[in-house]
Amino acid sequence: MKDSYLNFANGGFGARLTNMLGMPRPEFLERYEPEQPVINGSVLLGSGGDPALLETLATLFQSMKTQTLFHAQTPQWLKIANDAGLITGRWETKGKQSEKVKALVFDATGIGDSSESAVLHRFFHDSARSILNCGRIIVFGRPPEQCQDARKATVQRGLEGLMRSLGKEIKRGVAAQLVYVAEGAENHIESTLRFLLSPRSAYVSGQVVHIGGAKKAARDPADWSVPLKGKKILVTGSARGIGAAIAEVMARDGAKVVCLDIPQAQIDIEKVAAKLDGSALALDLTHSAAPDTLVTAAQADGGWDVVVHNAGITRDKTLANMRAEIWNSVVDVNLSTQERINDALLESGALNKSGRIVCVSSISGIAGNLGQANYAFSKAGVIGMVQSLAPSLAQHDITINAVAPGFIETQMTAVIPFGIREAGRRLNSMHQGGQPQDVAEAVAWFANPASGGVTGNIVRVCGQSLLGA
Repeated sequence: MKDSYLNFANGGFGARLTNMLGMPRPEFLERYEPEQPVINGSVLLGSGGDPALLETLATLFQSMKTQTLFHAQTPQWLKIANDAGLITGRWETKGKQSEKVKALVFDATGIGDSSESAVLHRFFHDSARSILNCGRIIVFGRPPEQCQDARKATVQRGLEGLMRSLGKEIKRGVAAQLVYVAEGAENHIESTLRFLLSPRSAYVSGQVVHIGGAKKAARDPADWSVPLKGKKILVTGSARGIGAAIAEVMARDGAKVVCLDIPQAQIDIEKVAAKLDGSALALDLTHSAAPDTLVTAAQADGGWDVVVHNAGITRDKTLANMRAEIWNSVVDVNLSTQERINDALLESGALNKSGRIVCVSSISGIAGNLGQANYAFSKAGVIGMVQSLAPSLAQHDITINAVAPGFIETQMTAVIPFGIREAGRRLNSMHQGGQPQDVAEAVAWFANPASGGVTGNIVRVCGQSLLGA
């Protein structure tokens, strides 16, 4: 649905009026288009203590052909960058006239005590005004729960508050993220770095990503512009909206997509599949035979590499007024079917080695929502499923993650009453609703063969919504 306020607030008169009244002024977000570079502009590097990731970052920036600068606190970057074949230079602090950059990347893995946190203040104090519109902020740290020293765990946990605050303070479409990298997982960060630096992550902000050591070495795509080339992917609920966008992005990235939806939507899924040179499968996932039907279909394809659980329904009522069948239908479609399908595909081996399972949850599952107790329960259950299955699946080199969309501009949100719709759009750091593409890009990141160290994550695609924050 068209956001008229977004256009008004960025027009001449609208901009003056919104500034005068102190109203939010959303930025036109930059979104990914094929053939774009990972990032269009320079990256400013900073660090503190004894950073562990600088050499890795230099290699990755060289691979991405990214220009870098370094803050005065990180003089060692000059040699590291030169050794990696990067052209770099020192970023000079000249107040508001400092050189503009597209991203700020800070390696905080070496900070071991809160008394050392002044390096964080200095870096972001110096650079906050120099980041361009729709820029990126990425802070790297160590998982607090894995830190042997209590003081290091303490300061590493503090990074979350810093990152979330930056996402809310800088505005102008700038997204901020924290990436916790477990020791030994340093070589598994490329897919995440590429996603978070690029326009693919336009509506992802204020998130914490955990990267662990995958059982196998990272498998980088032969061509990062089509990272899913040769992969066979099932997308449920793909007749329209977010599901159709997921299927489209998967096909754009090189995958062969199986588009699934209910039999009543067969004409629509056939249109989507034909457009993407994929295949269509009309199936009621709640039917008792559905798991076996999917196993048979997957085996006929030689196994599926990725399964995206997107299918879902809402049947809103306050709990006191909700009939049992309404509760049961929502839980069955949104949660129980995913459990049954996962069990069938995993037990049969129909999900290929190094497979990916990506689920669509919701911020309603994190924050709850009036009149959606059944929906919130099911979506919170999806989060529980992801987190509980991740450790055991990792032993078989299979990842499972979930995206949790916030307010996304779809046919469903278009029928929401005006006041509630506007609140959903504005109550986030981007001051606007997201697009189905935003959810799809996050799903594609999880599906990437290079994302083997990314599992058990719940990433909100919500523009850093205030709901559940």
